[in-house]
Amino acid sequence: MSKKDEKIAISQETNPNAVPLFINGQFIKDFSFESPHAPQIFNEMKQAPSIEIGVDIQAGRLDDKNTFGVDLKFSIEGKIEDKVAFIVELVYSSVVTLNVEKEHIEPMLLIEVPRHMFPFARSIICDAVRDGGFPPLMIAPIDFVTLYSKRQEQMKKEQTSQETSKDKTIN
Repeated sequence: MSKKDEKIAISQETNPNAVPLFINGQFIKDFSFESPHAPQIFNEMKQAPSIEIGVDIQAGRLDDKNTFGVDLKFSIEGKIEDKVAFIVELVYSSVVTLNVEKEHIEPMLLIEVPRHMFPFARSIICDAVRDGGFPPLMIAPIDFVTLYSKRQEQMKKEQTSQETSKDKTIN
């Protein structure tokens, strides 16, 4: 690597304004693990619990410039037959700096940033479930593009529904 390339690489690592996406930090904002039927549930456990996973992403501007906060929220419930074996709730957050055109901000915040955050959040959840006495929960990779597309479709439906309601109210 030439000295010029080395300077560019160092600049990009330390200057958030030099790259399109700079992750300033990641952290656990809120976390809960519950096993409401322990220890009895372990006597009833003959197979791995059935799992329901809910995922949500929220983002917002933190200052008047280009710094944003992104929350990746998980709500997970493991059941053995009809009993709740465990509940995990995690809000894993990130503070990022974006240097992109305005039309790319939302996709960056709701697709790319969560994609970078996901492996860390998955590790926290897996460790908590394992440490709670259950088989480790290995969450498959999440398709954040599909989540974003579904969110956009839902927003369009709601907007169309509201416009239809307004038209009916006016008449």
